[in-house]
Amino acid sequence: MILRRPAPALLAAATLLAACATPPAPPPDAGLPRQPEIATGQQAARPASRHARFAVAAANPLATEAGRQMLARGGSALDAAIAVQMVLTLVEPQSSGIGGGAFLLHWDGQRVQAFDGRETAPAAADERLFLTPEGKPMAFMDAVVGGRSVGVPGTVRMLEMAHAQHGRLRWAALFEPAIRLAETGFPVSPRLHAMLQADAHLRKDPTAAAFFYQPDGTPWPVGHRLKNPELAEVLRRLARDGSRALHEGEIAQAIVAKVQGHPGNPGRMTLADLAGYHAKAREAICHDHTAGSRRWKICGFPPPSSGAIAVGQILGLMARTGAAQEPLATDTGLPSADWLHTYMEASRLAFADRAQYLGDPDFVPAPGGDWRSLLDPAYLDARARLIHAQRAPTAPAGVPGPVRTSFAPMAEQIEYGTSHISIVDAEGRAVSMTTTIEDAFGARQMVRGFLLNNELSDFSFAPADATGRPVANRVEPGKRPRSSMAPTLVFDAEGRLAASAGSPGGALIIHYTARTLHGLLQWRLDPQAAIDLPNFGTTGGPVVLEKGRFPAPVIEALKARGHEVREQDMTSGLQAIARGTQDGRTIWRGGADPRREGVVLGD
Repeated sequence: MILRRPAPALLAAATLLAACATPPAPPPDAGLPRQPEIATGQQAARPASRHARFAVAAANPLATEAGRQMLARGGSALDAAIAVQMVLTLVEPQSSGIGGGAFLLHWDGQRVQAFDGRETAPAAADERLFLTPEGKPMAFMDAVVGGRSVGVPGTVRMLEMAHAQHGRLRWAALFEPAIRLAETGFPVSPRLHAMLQADAHLRKDPTAAAFFYQPDGTPWPVGHRLKNPELAEVLRRLARDGSRALHEGEIAQAIVAKVQGHPGNPGRMTLADLAGYHAKAREAICHDHTAGSRRWKICGFPPPSSGAIAVGQILGLMARTGAAQEPLATDTGLPSADWLHTYMEASRLAFADRAQYLGDPDFVPAPGGDWRSLLDPAYLDARARLIHAQRAPTAPAGVPGPVRTSFAPMAEQIEYGTSHISIVDAEGRAVSMTTTIEDAFGARQMVRGFLLNNELSDFSFAPADATGRPVANRVEPGKRPRSSMAPTLVFDAEGRLAASAGSPGGALIIHYTARTLHGLLQWRLDPQAAIDLPNFGTTGGPVVLEKGRFPAPVIEALKARGHEVREQDMTSGLQAIARGTQDGRTIWRGGADPRREGVVLGD
C-alpha cells in the first residue's frame, strides 16, 4: 500500500498571560468529550416493556408507532426500520435523516449481515480539507457550518439495498406514515424545541430559519403543529423512484447547489459524487464473550466503525479481571469504585488502539490482515495484564500479532451525533441500526425539507502528526470517516437471538453500549434497568461520570486511584430489546432511554 506523505500539521501552542506567574486554570470542561446533543432533562421513568410477538424501540414515539404499524401489517424488521427512519427525518431532524448515513445489522434467523450506508468524502476532497491556509486545523464549528463538512449521504441507498433482500412490504408503503405526518404536521416536542432554542447556527441558513423559527427568531413553541410539505414531496419521489430520486435529478441538483453555493464555507460535492455513491455489504465482526457461567456471541459493525471493536475490547478486558464478577452495590444499585476503575483502565487501552488503527477498510489495512486481531483472546490476555490497582501513567496502543503500521495515532477530536433503532419482528428477524447526520442539525443546511450531514468532520482534521506520519482516519477522496456507532446483536450459546441494542452519543456511544451490554449479560438486568444505570466513561483523558448519579465516596475512591474525575450531563439515547420468557413462552423485553424521548411499542 502506497501512502502519500502530507505536509506536517502545525500544532497549536498554548499561550500564557504575561502578568501571571503560573498558567491560567483550564476551563471546567477541558479534556471532556463534547456531548452531541444538549441535555433536556430526564423524562418520566419508563415502565418495563413486554411484548409477545414483536417490538420496536426508537427515539421518538411517532417513529416507533410507524415501525409498529409495519410489523402489525406483516412487515419485516427491515420494513419497520425504513418506516421509522423516514419519520425520524421529520420529527427528530437534529439527529438523523435522509441527508445522512447509517450502519445497519440484520439477523434473518440464519446469518448476521452488516449494511454500510456511511457517508463518503467527495472525489475533490483531500487531506487538507480542514486545514487553514496556515496549515492549522480549523476550529470545529468553522468547519462544520456550511457545505465543507457535508459527506455524500448513504442512508436511503443502504436501506434500499437491504430492502431488496429482506423487505416483505412494498417499498412505497414504508413511506406512508412519514408522508402523512409531513403533510398534516406533528407537534414540536420539548426536546426539539429546547435544541432549536440552544443552537447558535441553524438560524444562519435562511431555509432552516424560515422552517424551524418564528418571524421574531424564536423557535416554534412546544406543541406547535409543524408541517413539512417539501419533505412530503421528496418522500413521495423516494417511494416511487427509490434512492435514485435523491442521488440523481432535481433533488440531487438542489443538494449540490446548497453545498457548493454556501457563501462562506462551500463544499466540494458534485452530481457525480451523489450518482456514484454505493452502499456496501460488509462482514459483521463477531466475538465470543463469557459473562459469569454463560457464553454469548456479540456481533457489531466492522470498520469504518470503531464501535464493535472498542466495545468488544472493553468487555473482553473486563472479563479477564476479577472486577467483571462484581455485582452492583446492594445499597446503591451502582457499580463500585473498584469496578469503575477497572472499566476506565480497560477503556483507555481500547481507545488507544482505536486512535492508532481504525479507519475505512478500503483505505486502511487491518492489523495483521484481520480486524479480529484486536479481539484475539491472546492479545486481550496480554492487554489485560496492563490493568493494575492504580491508574497507569500511560495507555499505549498494543501490537496485535505481527503487525507493522506507519500510521500516527489520531488526536482526540470532537465527535457527535445520531439516533438508534432496535427491532425484532414476529418471525424473530432483527435489526440494530444506528443512524446519523453527525452534529445536532448536521451542517445546518436545509434542502427540500431535510437537513444535510456534517459527517466529514469525523475525519481527522490534522492529516499527519508533527513528524509527517499520516493518520489512518485522514480525509481522502471517496473515503468513509471513522465512526463510533455501535449497533449490536447478541446471541446465546444455542445461537438464538438474545438482544438488539445501541445508542447515539458520539465517541461515548462506545461506553453507553458497553455498560448496557454488561448490565444485560453480567448483571442480568432487564433492558430498561440496564439503560437506566448512570453513564460513565473516558476517551483517554478524565473520567467522566453522569452528573448527580454517583455518591461522593465513589468519586473520592477513583481520585485516590489516580483518576481525574469530572461530572457532566451524559445524554445517551439507548434502545434495547432482549429475549425473555413468561409462562414458558418467549417474550421480548424492551427498554428506551429516559434521557431522550424514545419509547418501545409492540404486540
